Amino acid sequence: MSIHDAVNRREVLAGLGLAATPLPVLAAGRMPRLKRGINLWPWFSLTKEYPGPRTDYAWPPFQDQRPVPRPGDLRRLAAAGFDFVRIPVDPGPYLAFSGAQRSALMSMLTEAVARCLDAGVSVIVNLQINEATHYWNSQRLIASRQAQYFAGYEGLVADVASVLARLASDRVALEPVNEPPQACGSDQWPVVQMALLNAARLAASDLPLVATGACGSMIPGLEGLDPAPIKALAPVFFTFHYYEPYLFSHQGAPWMREPVYRALNNVPWPASAGSLEATLESVRRRMAADTVLSAEAKASAYDETERVLIQYFDAKPDRPFVDQAMGRVADYASRHGIAREHIILGEFGALRSDARYVAAPNPDRARYIRDVRMSAEAAGFPWAFWNLFDGMGLIDDTTRAFDRAIAEALGLRVPD
Repeated sequence: MSIHDAVNRREVLAGLGLAATPLPVLAAGRMPRLKRGINLWPWFSLTKEYPGPRTDYAWPPFQDQRPVPRPGDLRRLAAAGFDFVRIPVDPGPYLAFSGAQRSALMSMLTEAVARCLDAGVSVIVNLQINEATHYWNSQRLIASRQAQYFAGYEGLVADVASVLARLASDRVALEPVNEPPQACGSDQWPVVQMALLNAARLAASDLPLVATGACGSMIPGLEGLDPAPIKALAPVFFTFHYYEPYLFSHQGAPWMREPVYRALNNVPWPASAGSLEATLESVRRRMAADTVLSAEAKASAYDETERVLIQYFDAKPDRPFVDQAMGRVADYASRHGIAREHIILGEFGALRSDARYVAAPNPDRARYIRDVRMSAEAAGFPWAFWNLFDGMGLIDDTTRAFDRAIAEALGLRVPD
């Protein structure tokens, strides 16, 4: 379909499982009271992007079979104890389409936010650039204010802010960028972020905004961020992400650039709960089943994997390791006069070990999630678990059943 073709809004919404919902009445702008949240990827992600040299998407742009939260799922999340959700939104389609289709995409997002509010949870909308895309990526969008499509991205931020401002503004916030790729201490990121935050504030005077540091929203990025000019745009939250140590949280992650992660499996948490040899045995099993890497590549990857695992077990990461990290963020809040409830742990979680290469099921993932959650709460930070679905999820994509161990680790009221 041409990007200029007219679109029947109700048909589009129905096709994406988004029935028309009455919008909440506008409320006075205040900071939402956030405590426990969850990310709802891939509701507005996993797109149908055409391969290069094309730069557009099929319509509608989101994959039909991706898991999407249903109204009942959202109500169950609220009943379990979540008070907010974070909705990652791939900006690519919103920039690639124009006219009626761009308007339809905005309506889809508005309906989704309204559905969440109706279920009893507040909402953070996060523009989450897909770095795997061949075209609409950070380099073209937010590398600097001179980036090829920065002006378009800035305009999108303003448009989304304007749309969200018409909703219950005391329960909705906008996070303009996810995990900025600029290096820690970058002089480009503060300039880019202030431009985006200012665009949002001009479009929506009372809408709460969410700011972050560079280098993937990691703690060093936040520590290097001067919050003074950002605080002048209040109401504003700050956010950071925590997946340390990555050898545990990203074991087996196929999207990680370093080959060491591909074969990692059965890494224990805390490190003292397992042994180097048991983990290496699982690594060897997983590596033997890999039909992509050559024997030479496997040998090289195994040597590197063994080296970093020796370091992991020597370091013995545990709950105090996490507490130390949260303490750095608490110190940042104290230095800059930021209320801790206004600093959000926006993402944390861990991949499941592949049970095919583990001698027996283990509780490591639940222990890690519990430790990070409790450490964040002890420091006074709201948190948003990653994720509702997929290999890091809380519920099964098909059955929608809660993972009881993870629900308990998150301190939730576990459904019967």
